Amino acid sequence: MPLFHSKRFLPLFLTQFLGAFNDNLLKNALVMLVTYHVAVQTGSNAQILVTLAAGLFILPFFLFSATAGQLADKYDRAKLTRIIKIAEIAIMAIAIAGFAIQNVALLLFALFCMGVHSTFFGPIKYVLLPQHLHDDELLQGNAYIEAGTFLAILLGTILGGVLILQTGGVYYVSFALLALAITGYCISRYIPEAPAPEPTLIINRNIWQETLHIIGFSKTDKKVFLCILGISWFWLVGATFLSQFAPYVKNVIYADASVVTLLLTVFSIGIGIGSVLCNKLLHGVIKSTYVPLAAICMTIFGIDLYFASNAIALSYRTELMTLWEFIGSFSGLRILIDLFFIAVSGGVYIVPLYAIMQQKSEAIHRARIIAANNVMNALFMVAATLLTLAMLSLSFTIPQVFLTVALLNGLVAIYAAIKLEKL
Repeated sequence: MPLFHSKRFLPLFLTQFLGAFNDNLLKNALVMLVTYHVAVQTGSNAQILVTLAAGLFILPFFLFSATAGQLADKYDRAKLTRIIKIAEIAIMAIAIAGFAIQNVALLLFALFCMGVHSTFFGPIKYVLLPQHLHDDELLQGNAYIEAGTFLAILLGTILGGVLILQTGGVYYVSFALLALAITGYCISRYIPEAPAPEPTLIINRNIWQETLHIIGFSKTDKKVFLCILGISWFWLVGATFLSQFAPYVKNVIYADASVVTLLLTVFSIGIGIGSVLCNKLLHGVIKSTYVPLAAICMTIFGIDLYFASNAIALSYRTELMTLWEFIGSFSGLRILIDLFFIAVSGGVYIVPLYAIMQQKSEAIHRARIIAANNVMNALFMVAATLLTLAMLSLSFTIPQVFLTVALLNGLVAIYAAIKLEKL
C-alpha cells in the first residue's frame, strides 16, 4: 500500500508538516513585524531582535533534547505526540496575545516555547518511522518527511511574511496559527499506538550530564555517529546558505525582495525533489552509495555559484532588479540552476543518512540517539553562524562565503567516501 494511503505514515507526515509550517509562520511573522513595525516605532535594533529570535528558537535543542530522547524511549510515542500538540495550541494562544498587543517579549517567549515543542517532537517523528514502517519503506518515509519539512518551511515563511504586512495582518496570522495547531492535534489522534521500548527507564534530570551521556553513547557505533556528523554538516551548509539569501540578493545580485522568495522556493523545492529522487535511485534499499557523490555535486555547483554571482555583480545598476529581470538574465538563470542542484544534491545526500541512523540504532536507545543527533545539528548550525560572522568580519563577500563552504564540503565528501567505504 502506498505510504500516503497508510495510517502508519500519513497522520505522522501531516502532523510533522503542520508543526513545521506553524513554526516558520510564527517565526517569520515575528521577524517581519519587528523589522517593519516595532523597530521603526520604538527605535530598537531590528537585527539584534531578529538574531535573538533565531537564538531563542534553537536554544531548547541544547537544553531539552536529552530529556526529549529519554521521554520518547520511556512513554508511548503516539500519546506523547498528542500531549505536545495540545501544548502547541496553548503556545499559539500566547503568541496571539503577543501579536494583539504587539509585545515583543511575549512573542519571543512564544517562539522559545515553539522551540521546546520542536525539541520534544524531534526524536518522536524519527523513531515512529522505523517503528511503524517496514525496512523497505523506511527510505521512502524519510524522503517524504524531509521533502514535506522543507515545503512546510517554505510555505510558512512566505505566508508569515505576506500575512503580517497586510492591513489586519495580526488577525490573519493569529487565525492561521491557531487553526494549524488545532488541526495538527486532531490529525495526531490518528497516529497508531507506539509503545515505548524501555518503560522502566529512569529519567536523568541532570540535563547537562544526560546530554553528554547521549552524545558519548552515540559514538559507540561508528556508522551511526558518522551519519550524525554527516547530517549535522548538511545543516551547517544549509544554514549558511539560507541565512545569507536576503543580504545576498540585496547587496550582490542587487535585486528586490521577490528574488529572495524565489531563491528560497527553488532551494526548498530542490531539497524535496532530491529527497524523493534518492529513494528512486536506491530502489528503497538503505545504503550510502550516493552520499559522497551528492556531496561532490554540492561542491561543484557551489563553486559555479561563486562565479555566477561575480558575473551578475559586475553589471552596474541604479535600481533594484525585478524578479522578471533576474529570471531573464543569463547570470540569474545560472544562479537559480546552481542553487537548485545544490539543493537536489543535498536531498540525495541527507535522506540515506537519516535512514541508516534509524536502522542501525538499537530500538531501546533509538530516541536518545536521535536526540543526540538534534544536539549535534544545533551545534553545527551555531557553528555556521559563527563561521559566517568570522568570514564577514574578515571582509569576505557573500559569494566568497559560499565558495569557502563549498570547498570545505568537498573535503567532507572525500572524508565521507573513505570512511563509508571502510564501514
